[in-house]
Amino acid sequence: MTAGTAVGSGTAPAEAKTAILLASFGTTVPSAVKALDNITTQVRKAYPGTEVRITFTSNMVRSVWKKRRDEAQKWLDQGVPAEILGVKNIIQAMGDLQEDGYRNIVVQPIHMFFMEQSHDLSNYVGAIGSIRTLKPKWRPFNAVVMGRPALGMPGDTYSYHDDVDRVVKTMAGDAEMAGKEGAILVYMGHGNETWSTGVYAETEKKMRLAYPEVETFVGVVEGTPSLDDLMERLKNAKSKKIVLRPFMITAGDHALNDMAGDDKDSWKSLLSAAGFSVHPILVGMGSNDAFASLFVENIADAARERGIALK
Repeated sequence: MTAGTAVGSGTAPAEAKTAILLASFGTTVPSAVKALDNITTQVRKAYPGTEVRITFTSNMVRSVWKKRRDEAQKWLDQGVPAEILGVKNIIQAMGDLQEDGYRNIVVQPIHMFFMEQSHDLSNYVGAIGSIRTLKPKWRPFNAVVMGRPALGMPGDTYSYHDDVDRVVKTMAGDAEMAGKEGAILVYMGHGNETWSTGVYAETEKKMRLAYPEVETFVGVVEGTPSLDDLMERLKNAKSKKIVLRPFMITAGDHALNDMAGDDKDSWKSLLSAAGFSVHPILVGMGSNDAFASLFVENIADAARERGIALK
């Protein structure tokens, strides 16, 4: 694996069938599915002649949807796409593509940054793409490549700083809304306890530079900066109004409960208890068309590196 560049192996014969596989953590919340569906729609519009499929990397999320297939119509009536009810893991999804004759695959992580989920996905992609057979014609794939997440990944092929800049540009509407309300803009990211979460601090800094009229704070559920870290800094904020929204692909369980829930430990409750008037926005980043289009660009970059033609 080469950091900062597309992960995978092989080169793509022009005549081979090509597919795009969108790999997200997934969500069990029906209303949050809209963000993922919007990204899928944007990718299909950009590449109408290329097969586009999805996979969820979370075992837990896939297990929930598997059980829900017993009442499939109930979920379809709520607007859940059939492909989510039948979603598979990365190995199964790749196997289906191979069985259907696709030999050039672009796997695009629908993640915010290169952390645990993207790391593990890159190892799956690298392993599958490295399969060799004695006779080349029996290789399962010609070229398998993985793009980079929204905020990029470590390395020097594509500067993750530039990727952060791209994401910040898509957030202009949030800053405008907070400005009209005379409010502070607070984002809840996911974070993690394993990888550095410094990219969130960098995003906050660049938000403040891009939209100086609005005070922006970015915290995470796991790791740093935590809500406790933000609370200390919020003591000096210029406003007692807060627009609170998820800095995540979907407004799923974390957004509904950890961020905007009525439990006393939710961010909304704790911020309210600290004297702020809180306006939660339960919309995932994936519902933002400008943000969703970043994945279209990342797919193009990854495909170009391996000589994969997208239509």
